[in-house]
Amino acid sequence: MNIQANIKEVLSTLPEGVRLVAVSKFHPNEAIEEAYAAGQRIFGESHVQEMTKKHETLPADIEWHFIGHLQTNKVKYMAPYVAMIHAVDSYRLLAEIDRQAAKAGRTIPCLLQIHIAQEETKFGFTFDECRQMLQEGEWRKLSNVRLAGLMGMASNVDDDEQIKREFCSLSNFFREVKREFFADAEGFKEISMGMSHDYPLAIQAGSTLVRVGSKIFGERIY
Repeated sequence: MNIQANIKEVLSTLPEGVRLVAVSKFHPNEAIEEAYAAGQRIFGESHVQEMTKKHETLPADIEWHFIGHLQTNKVKYMAPYVAMIHAVDSYRLLAEIDRQAAKAGRTIPCLLQIHIAQEETKFGFTFDECRQMLQEGEWRKLSNVRLAGLMGMASNVDDDEQIKREFCSLSNFFREVKREFFADAEGFKEISMGMSHDYPLAIQAGSTLVRVGSKIFGERIY
């Protein structure tokens, strides 16, 4: 597996304004170092303990993005260093991130996870749940988190038209939320969607962050 060549190939397909999150979960430090040598600086992890070990042993200028389902009791371990949390799926979690970020003297950028797939297994707000949470306005009192955009995962199917519809639904909802709640917030600008098998479709639909793992590192090592 030529990780450096894979990184360069993926980067060559990204238009200006789209950033690559190299999904390094379950892969060893050596694989991340190869991607780092090719210029990659943003890496995505979904297990707090694994990410923290990597943060402690790999170059300090790496941006660690947490992309998995996050339990509130694990936030404290990553609050001192995490660069972005992609999968905030409840107000309770957002409030805990704010609390732990305050303790760490930081402001943590967060993305609200929206459930756009057909599968029941995916986490996230429905559109209506997200609207309700934003309308209630408690999030405006949180001073150590910054809502930076939305995140979603399309259904794991071979039907490109369905995947496109799901990605477009997230883009449309992003525009609605931006207009209604974040019109003056320059920092609310990210749409995190698209993985190894569907990221070109996500980019067409407006993604600004693509989460690519197996196309770079090969299949995961469990």
